[in-house]
Amino acid sequence: MPDEDGFGYEGRDLEAMAFARNYHAWIRDEFAGFVRGDVAEVGAGDGAFSERLLELAPRSLTLFEPSAAMQARQSPQLAGHPSVHRVNSTLEKAHRGAGPAFDCLLYVNVLEHVADDGRELSVAFDALRPGGNLCVFVPALPWLMSDFDRAIGHHRRYRRRDLRDKLRTAGFVLRRDCYVDGPGLLPWLLFVKLARRPLVPAAVSIYDRHVVPWLRALETRIRPPIGKNLLAVAQRPP
Repeated sequence: MPDEDGFGYEGRDLEAMAFARNYHAWIRDEFAGFVRGDVAEVGAGDGAFSERLLELAPRSLTLFEPSAAMQARQSPQLAGHPSVHRVNSTLEKAHRGAGPAFDCLLYVNVLEHVADDGRELSVAFDALRPGGNLCVFVPALPWLMSDFDRAIGHHRRYRRRDLRDKLRTAGFVLRRDCYVDGPGLLPWLLFVKLARRPLVPAAVSIYDRHVVPWLRALETRIRPPIGKNLLAVAQRPP
């Protein structure tokens, strides 16, 4: 159920994606050139992606996670790391009025869970230092919206144009955006949307081991014109 700040995820998609180590490494490396200094991950969940971020050796890594149950599942590596600060709250609630504090903010499979994503992007803008980067990874294409999306608290899937407009409205300058996981579009359409099957850890693990390595190599060279997900990097002007 959504909480008072508009976050509406219960972790079921994160449980499945915890098995996607290659996928997480791919997303991390797509953002690596923009991740620097004091970094924050909003909606860190169980910390599966946070561990990949820590490998980039940021000066500090702040993990905002409003669900106490999900935060409790974060690894001892994160809980005990001297550069990691774990915050059991949303960015807006914890950081309200604090001013610019971060050089990079990341929303990985999170923004679609926020009821008012425009407001959330404005909060992110205020929390970034001038010249700071916002890294966003979201599900793409509204016509792929499924019962599973709704069950795990997705308010939307994004069109490329719509995400660009929302970033610019919040004050950001777009630095890059692209579709990701072109081949993943078809199985999502057939099995998740039409056959109404949920995303399960076993299927995620197989896809991660056997498809993601060659898919990453291909899409690094040739960006797909359409894909299951959308990646964007935007900057708060210096």
